[in-house]
Amino acid sequence: MNIQKVYALYFSPAGSTRSLTTTLATALAESFGAPTETVDITLPASREEPLSFAAGDLVVCGSPTYAGKLPNKLLPYWKERIRGGGALAVALVTFGNRAFDNSLAELCACLGGDGFHVVGAGAFACRHVFSDTLAAERPDKDDFAELAKLGAAVATRVAKANEPPAAPEVPGDADAPYYTPKGLDGEPKNFLKAKPKTSDACIQCGVCAAMCPMGSIDPLDVSNVPGICIKCHACVRECPMEAKYFDDEAFLSHKAMLERDFQRRAEVKWFT
Repeated sequence: MNIQKVYALYFSPAGSTRSLTTTLATALAESFGAPTETVDITLPASREEPLSFAAGDLVVCGSPTYAGKLPNKLLPYWKERIRGGGALAVALVTFGNRAFDNSLAELCACLGGDGFHVVGAGAFACRHVFSDTLAAERPDKDDFAELAKLGAAVATRVAKANEPPAAPEVPGDADAPYYTPKGLDGEPKNFLKAKPKTSDACIQCGVCAAMCPMGSIDPLDVSNVPGICIKCHACVRECPMEAKYFDDEAFLSHKAMLERDFQRRAEVKWFT
């Protein structure tokens, strides 16, 4: 098949999904001798207009895993505002060392429903946004080596095909419910309403408000979070003064459970 352009399309508040998606898109563009373009849908302004692709395009689509699925506040955009138009797609999800559960199956289902032909898929462990110890150094060189293998397999598969190849089989159930977070005591923990707090170290620079993917932080008073918080931790990770934090007890118990129970090296999984 003739690939005319390769896109890196991603939602990546913490940056790891962006890194993997753009790396794979660049490698595929080189394989096909095609130009590449980045489409970052992380910030609200970038999601105001619909996206359309066409046959001849190859789109690497990246999303983090939240509670075992795609971030629910992004689902309307993935399902209703992106049109594949017969383009090929590679689905990539990242996860914070626990499990990707059903997120990869859900992303593949979304892309198929959008009119893409999914030709490859992968799930890659990355540093958990809640923690400094869970998969702290990932993605690392071994992860990028696996990413290169996925890219090579996709390139070979597409180059040999006269028509869009069949979608790969991936584990999971796109319609499954979200994972229920648990605490140190093994009981379910609900912290949906938890929002970041702001310490006295804050200098009102506005970085957190500018980086919030939901536009939920008041830029005139960054201690005020009137909008929805999806716990992406962009504000915590990007604050130059380390002034943003979470103190919700249920959230902290869940974080502690993850750090206690999921320190093993989670495996990369990819499919073509």
